[in-house]
Amino acid sequence: MMALDKSYLHERLGSMRQLASIRRMRIDDGKGRGMRVFEVTNGSGLSFSVYPDRGMDIGEASFKGIPLAWITPNGPVAPQFYEADSLGWLRTWGGGLLTGCGLMNVGGANCSGGESHGLHGRLSHTPAEEINSTARWTGDGASYELEVSGELRVSRVFGKNLSLRRNIRTALGDNSITIRDRVENQGFRKTPLMQLYHINLGWPLVDAGAVIEAVKHRITPQNEVAAADYPEWNHLTDPERNFVEQVFYHEIPAAENGMAAVTLRNSKLKLACRVEYSVGSLPYLIEWKMMGQGEYVLGLEPSNTFPEGQEAMARRGLLRFLAPGEVVECVVKISFEELP
Repeated sequence: MMALDKSYLHERLGSMRQLASIRRMRIDDGKGRGMRVFEVTNGSGLSFSVYPDRGMDIGEASFKGIPLAWITPNGPVAPQFYEADSLGWLRTWGGGLLTGCGLMNVGGANCSGGESHGLHGRLSHTPAEEINSTARWTGDGASYELEVSGELRVSRVFGKNLSLRRNIRTALGDNSITIRDRVENQGFRKTPLMQLYHINLGWPLVDAGAVIEAVKHRITPQNEVAAADYPEWNHLTDPERNFVEQVFYHEIPAAENGMAAVTLRNSKLKLACRVEYSVGSLPYLIEWKMMGQGEYVLGLEPSNTFPEGQEAMARRGLLRFLAPGEVVECVVKISFEELP
């Protein structure tokens, strides 16, 4: 495409849906039956699915025909199948490009503040409300933007009341997805806030020889298993039998724009994925390296917490709180680049 502005395309297209669109659909089979799906295609070869009934998560995604996300054997599962106890979250997690974890717990199941918290909290199993989608020219017709938005609420009578407003945006000819979240404590008491953006990259982007790149920064292995492989934290391998997951905590400094960045570069595929995030609200990047057979995935996960559960973070004095009426805004950008 030589030009992507409105004046050039207007006389050449019957509808912009020839190039870019948001299609609203529903899953009609299996455990995902009834779930709403917004299929976004932006004309640059980037397409992805948004699940309003699953916390505004992003499921399947591809770039110029190349699959990008790891999909679990569960596939898409409707929120009514959620099991809040212990590891039940893993029975209904579909993977996908982005899974929201929180807002009360990130990490293992635990009991804190008189409440039981399941693995990674309830956010991903919370249906959104006030769902909207727009596809339109902006400004002087130089950019055709596509956006899906909605509000999520994590609340309980006699308890917390957190609202998360999410906007997911891309544009015609763009190679990126930008997620903007606004979290507000609409209750009347100080409330814990744990957020992690579980970005799950899969084969063929994840493959032997692919390398994670970032500026020099502090890296902390989560445990002895990760520490033993610390020299190879940024190198991916072929799938390995009985591989034990490795987790590393990264503290990447922000650039002048307030965003930190990490890149997965696959020279063999000639494709790179870059994850940028607002360090002021998301100070950590959690690397989840899982090179197992069938469980072959790399997680690059901006977060405001370590994935150790609310109870453990409170003991360490690292638990983040929101005061009544306080607002936190987070930005995560996922982009893809073809390599020479």
